[in-house]
Amino acid sequence: MSSHVLTVTCKSTRGIVAAISGKLADLGCNITDSAQFDDPATAQFFMRVSFVSETGLTDVQIAEGFAAVADAFDMQWAIHDEAKKMKVVVMVSRFGHCLNDLLYRVRIGALPIEIVAVISNHMEYQKVVVNHDIAFHHIKVTKENKPEAEAKILQVVEDAGAELIVLARYMQILSDDMCRVMSGRIINIHHSFLPSFKGANPYKQAFERGVKLIGATAHYVTADLDEGPIIEQDTVRVTHAQSSEDYVSLGRDVEAQVFARAIHAHIHHRVFINGNKTVVFPASPGGYASERMG
Repeated sequence: MSSHVLTVTCKSTRGIVAAISGKLADLGCNITDSAQFDDPATAQFFMRVSFVSETGLTDVQIAEGFAAVADAFDMQWAIHDEAKKMKVVVMVSRFGHCLNDLLYRVRIGALPIEIVAVISNHMEYQKVVVNHDIAFHHIKVTKENKPEAEAKILQVVEDAGAELIVLARYMQILSDDMCRVMSGRIINIHHSFLPSFKGANPYKQAFERGVKLIGATAHYVTADLDEGPIIEQDTVRVTHAQSSEDYVSLGRDVEAQVFARAIHAHIHHRVFINGNKTVVFPASPGGYASERMG
């Protein structure tokens, strides 16, 4: 039996859940997991449904049968084949902890994506990437060549058929044009617990303020720097006895974890953009299972 995910966003009204579940049953589908949220502030309804087709229908055939319900409620909706791995382009500069963590998670099946290319403005990780049989693209970015460099980046994304870009500590600001072209399809990991301690050295700022918690934030990239809708955040405790170097080391770990969790949520279609915020549904049963342990 084929497994699928239905995602729905529409204006809140009664009868939506009944209509969705009834139509899926009519199409020979069995719901295995479901989550919904009705936002009273925006009057928007969000729903994610995992189901199996017991009659072997494809996602295209299911979509054809579901269209009438979607039209009746003016839904923004999509049906996804759970067996299909999302194609992802990773962008990195000189900090490799998030890149290496992603490569490991992909290798053991904990993060079911296909990394189709890695783009960097430096050469440090070329060998690591090539050794994983992944295409490496060195695209240098300066103030003078930024439009041309971003055009090359987008060409790599298009040629690879990538559906998502992840910025694994890519230390370049993307242009407004690129943010618009890839709206909702670029995830960044920010090395601080937004909105505190922005800038080039947040851990030093946190150390000088004597904070007891440091953290990381993964968010969608928008034209407003570091202000995009937040997908995932986490913190780690620190004490007065730790140095700023300790903060950096602890921060690396939490960055990698938060980044991976945000990507996991996106590729499993658990994230819905809701204005300046997001709705993030929990993973379906078995959603975190790995193919192997190491």
